[in-house]
Amino acid sequence: MVGDNVYYIALSWAAVRAGTPSQAGLVMAVSAVPRALLMLGGGVVADRFGPRKVVIGSDAVRCAAVLAVAALLFASSPGLWPLAVLALVFGTVDAVFMPAVGALPARITSRAQLARVQGMRGLAIRFANVVGAPLGGLGVAVGGAAAAFGLAGLLIAVSVPLLVSVRMRGLPSDEAPGTPAVPEPSAPADGVPGGGAPDSGGARKAAPTAWRDLRAGLRYIRRHRVLAPLMVAIALGDLGFVGPLNVGLALLADQRGWGASGMGWVLAGFGTGAGLVSLLLTARGRLPYAGRVMAIALLLGCVAIGALAYVPSVAAAVGVALLVGLLAGLSGVLCGALLQTETDPAYLGRVSAVAGLVSLGLAPLSMPASAAAVGLWGTGPVFVVSAVVCGLGGVVALCSPPLRRAELPT
Repeated sequence: MVGDNVYYIALSWAAVRAGTPSQAGLVMAVSAVPRALLMLGGGVVADRFGPRKVVIGSDAVRCAAVLAVAALLFASSPGLWPLAVLALVFGTVDAVFMPAVGALPARITSRAQLARVQGMRGLAIRFANVVGAPLGGLGVAVGGAAAAFGLAGLLIAVSVPLLVSVRMRGLPSDEAPGTPAVPEPSAPADGVPGGGAPDSGGARKAAPTAWRDLRAGLRYIRRHRVLAPLMVAIALGDLGFVGPLNVGLALLADQRGWGASGMGWVLAGFGTGAGLVSLLLTARGRLPYAGRVMAIALLLGCVAIGALAYVPSVAAAVGVALLVGLLAGLSGVLCGALLQTETDPAYLGRVSAVAGLVSLGLAPLSMPASAAAVGLWGTGPVFVVSAVVCGLGGVVALCSPPLRRAELPT
């Protein structure tokens, strides 16, 4: 994650120096297209071939691609095309890497520890955000984009042997609570291993197609009493939260005269609150009444998001952002923990892919819409509408008895 943060700093700086602002924006957006288009297929790959192989292979590809571009920039000034290719490769690899990472926890620990692992992952994300950006800036300042890309590649390279050293186990045989009776992709309902009846020559038919695996995963989510409403709650929460935090906050800071430093303090308040929640779940391992607490945190968090547009000073905004971080972090970490503990491990890659598609494919679409809406109606109404969308996720969770009563395992 630290390497990823350094990579994005290096990519944005190199793109700005090599082309126009619009071209730089296009390069930065290139990776989003394959990530959104291929994410569901990446979940199928993770479940079919095993997350360990997929994570190690995709991490090695990312490392090689970043180091290759670093070497190219050291040797010459090739322009924008290698940056665009790198962004495309990164987005494609992310489409399989992220679902595989989501499927890993069930292979390395017991079900009772999955929530704790989710808290640790949240802490890792906060740490990477704090450390990665200054490291990327330092790399650019010392040796330009080439040095920053080289630093990112080395950091990712260190992660490869660490991933290889992770001890794995087979899939648990017990199913998570609320799991419907959906046949495994590798064991169809007719009971013939590998799919289908024998043909006239006695040979088995080919294994189920990737498309059939994907349909089985989507059907599994749709029929699951907890996961189906949970995905809707995650989608609404992200759609209502991503726009105000990423675009609306910058516009709000500009309008109020807080400047970049003021916006930085507000973001620091949010990060602190979210980090504290991750630390709490890491230490405790579980929180009681997880489904109910998640829904209430979403509802209270939406009120805090709406209030952020009306605070009079930077100090007050930092306080409200701290509250937003606590509540949004609590709902987010509980959503992730429930997703991990309620999903049959054989489907975790595909379930993680759907959740990732919502967060990284649909939610970013709200950012240009939020910016355009702020230009038309101002920050206050846009923050309030976003808060209402986010709050609808809490309403969905409260209106679903299985999700409202969902608990983390002891």
